Amino acid sequence: MDLRDNNPQKKWKNREFTASFEFALTGIITAIKEERNMRKHLVSAILVVLAGLVFRVSATEWLFLLQAVFLVIALEIVNSAIENVVDLASNYHFSMLAKNAKDMAAGAVLVVSCYALITGMIVFIPKIWNLIFN
Repeated sequence: MDLRDNNPQKKWKNREFTASFEFALTGIITAIKEERNMRKHLVSAILVVLAGLVFRVSATEWLFLLQAVFLVIALEIVNSAIENVVDLASNYHFSMLAKNAKDMAAGAVLVVSCYALITGMIVFIPKIWNLIFN
């Protein structure tokens, strides 16, 4: 038996950029609607951007701040996807392997969130300090 699919027209494979973009956008919107932590991360991202505008951060500081923001949001989406796949695969029954997978994905978000916090502190603490004491 040949395991390869000889059908050149893949049923589920989107071949157009617009279809791929639409699916990705739907995924982002789904994460925002269904994941409480994603909404918290978005509020934090908005606050960081507003603080960056208020304190007139440099281009280099913007790069680090935006990198941190986008990493947290991207990993939160990946974490949510992993949680959904694990729930689907385990049929919502407890499994130590399922728990480990979900915990590790959440740990990845925590690690990058710590990076984002440290980045924000490095950029904003000196600016706040100067505002208060100058």
